[in-house]
Parts: sequence; structure tokens; C-alpha cells
Amino acid sequence: MNKRTIAYWTVTGLVAFAFLSGGVMDLAHAPNVMEGMRHLGYPTYFATILGFWKVAGALAIVAPKLGRVKEWAYAGMFFDLTGAAASHASMGDATGKVMTPVVLAGLLVASYLLRDARVTRDRRAIAPAA
Repeated sequence: MNKRTIAYWTVTGLVAFAFLSGGVMDLAHAPNVMEGMRHLGYPTYFATILGFWKVAGALAIVAPKLGRVKEWAYAGMFFDLTGAAASHASMGDATGKVMTPVVLAGLLVASYLLRDARVTRDRRAIAPAA
């Protein structure tokens, strides 16, 4: 295994773990999650929606193949993380609450850039023949 592959799986594993565990907590409506939702002004059902998509995204980025699905998962995760940072910043939360999703977004971008993009480059693999 080369260094790029090791780096990819390291950052991808961290991101997948963060999203999977966070998604499970959202789906379980853990007390700290629900307090965070109230603090940010989001309705409680938003935790269920976020939880479902966080778990789905975590599974998508570690699954083999699924080129187009992975692209959507990376985009959704990026929107989630930048939205979380903006939400915490707009509420005047501590720097740590704002920077945690920013750092995780950096790991997400690293995962995206380190992935083996042959499937997404090879349009025949994801698009039907004309």
C-alpha cells in the first residue's frame, strides 16, 4: 500500500467515523444533540433528517465503487460542515464550536482529493452509453 492510499484511508476513516457516530446520535435524539438544535434555532425533526443523511454519507464514502453517489456524499458533507460552522458563528458560540466543523471539512477535502478518482474520470463507468 502506498502513502497516498494510507493517507486517504486515514482521513476518510476519521470523516466516516465522525459522520456515522454523529448521525447515530442525531437519529437517537441524544439530549446534547437536541439541546444543540434548540440553541441553533432548528426544529427537533431536523436531527432525524441530518442523522439519516450523515449515516448514508459515511457509508457511501467508504463503500467500493459508487462514483456518482460518493460525489453527492462529499458535497452533502461539505454543505453540512460549512453550515454547522456558519450556524455556530452566527450564534456567537466559542471558537472551538466554529472550528471543529471547519477542521473536519478540511479532512473531508483531503479525503476527496486523495481518493482514487478513476471511476469519476471514466464517464463510461457512471454514464450509460449513448
